[in-house]
Amino acid sequence: MDAAARRRDAIGLRGAALLAAALAGLALCVAGLWRLEAERMGISITPLQAGSTPVTVYRRDGAAASPVVVIAHGFAGSRQFMEAYTLTLARAGYVAVSFDFEGHGRNPTPMSGDVTRIDGTTRKLMSEIGRVTDAALSLPGNDGRVALLGHSMASDIIVRQALADPRIRATVAISMFSEAVTPSAPRNLLIITGEWETALRRDALRNLRLADPAAREGDTVGDPADNGGRRAVVAPGVEHVSVLYSTTALREARDWLDRVFGRTSSGPVAATGGPIALLLAGIVLLAWPLAALLPKGDAPPPSIPPRQLAIATLVPAAVTPVVLRFVDTHFLPVLVADYLAVHLFVYGALSLSLLRMQGVRFGRVARLAALVLAAYGIFGFGGALDRYVASFMPIAARLPVIAAIAVGAVPCMLADSIANQGGHAALWRTVWIRTALLASLGGAVALDFRRLFFLLIIVPVIVLFFVVFGLIGGCVGRRTGSPMAEGIGLGLILAWSLGVSFPMVLPG
Repeated sequence: MDAAARRRDAIGLRGAALLAAALAGLALCVAGLWRLEAERMGISITPLQAGSTPVTVYRRDGAAASPVVVIAHGFAGSRQFMEAYTLTLARAGYVAVSFDFEGHGRNPTPMSGDVTRIDGTTRKLMSEIGRVTDAALSLPGNDGRVALLGHSMASDIIVRQALADPRIRATVAISMFSEAVTPSAPRNLLIITGEWETALRRDALRNLRLADPAAREGDTVGDPADNGGRRAVVAPGVEHVSVLYSTTALREARDWLDRVFGRTSSGPVAATGGPIALLLAGIVLLAWPLAALLPKGDAPPPSIPPRQLAIATLVPAAVTPVVLRFVDTHFLPVLVADYLAVHLFVYGALSLSLLRMQGVRFGRVARLAALVLAAYGIFGFGGALDRYVASFMPIAARLPVIAAIAVGAVPCMLADSIANQGGHAALWRTVWIRTALLASLGGAVALDFRRLFFLLIIVPVIVLFFVVFGLIGGCVGRRTGSPMAEGIGLGLILAWSLGVSFPMVLPG
């Protein structure tokens, strides 16, 4: 077989692989969308305002008057995070009401108060739950009874609000940490913890044993039908986030409220975790055949020698947190985003300078590819996130924050993509490059733990960003041969992701 024939065969095989990927990606997207929308069938989803707080009300069509369940998300979350619970309870006939806390999601009011004091931020968030409860109980179709359900940060808020508001008949605390629980209050408390949340499991058992020292996980102490129940259960095989999609956790929450309110529910819970995974996997898979529609670029950039790569990554990783230890970075109304923007800028600028000094060529900028990558990540993948997972479309007040973060994120991702040869580098190089950035952020936290503690929460977000958007960006980089296009696109996506995720706070 001559060279021309082999080339034709290779092109044919590549075309077949691209077609197979396109069909598989579409199939995954359709399967995920079909199941996610099926979970919403028969449910009325309507917006509501409680003062400045955006609220969403879920009700089964034709449901009789029933109790209200106010559902609260955790730190850096939003209403969408809790949708598996809102859909499950709405299908069971409850009036399920979710909302965005101040500073979160699409709530235009920043968080305020001292987060270290109970009478600071905690009291303000309790007041917000009270306003949402009042608005929910003013709706037609409720029977005047109400329960609270909350995850993580919200677990302490709802426990304290249940102690303060005699209207609250039941409390469902997911991944709970609270020092306010007593042997008898709040009444009818269900604590749900993921199997892999070891410390929170111990705390849940401790709170259960306040009511009965001999109780064990899975036991029910007292009678929830008589306002005196308490239970602590473990959702198998999940951690702090995936507990929100656990069918065990969803069923336990529904059944507990049924026992408290003397109701009976049947049928499956809203198992949205699997369909969400199908949809997002399909969007990532489609990036490969869609990237093939972009103009083909030059040959891949040459590999960077290991010594040069080490200098361009280890030096910024070590220097950046030390330098910024002495810099005041409070200039954005978003928690630690200002520091993160500066850290990314300094890290990226140092890395780019070192790469250039060592003779590494950056190549051309494929502007169309950069814009396409940014649009696909923000509006394609991000649009699916916004509808089914977490708030991703910002309110106007967050746009300047996104722009400010982009000033740091774009240079950082440019350095990442150039060092990574636009997606052509070996896996060990990719892991090395991105671990260096994460280690640099970890070093910053270690040097100033009190100020930068919340950066620890962003590390899993950045890891997920590299896994998901790194794959999408790599498809564009390999097709166009332009690390610059990949870096700009990924930088804009990273800035957007961070700008919409972290809570907005009042300065000072």
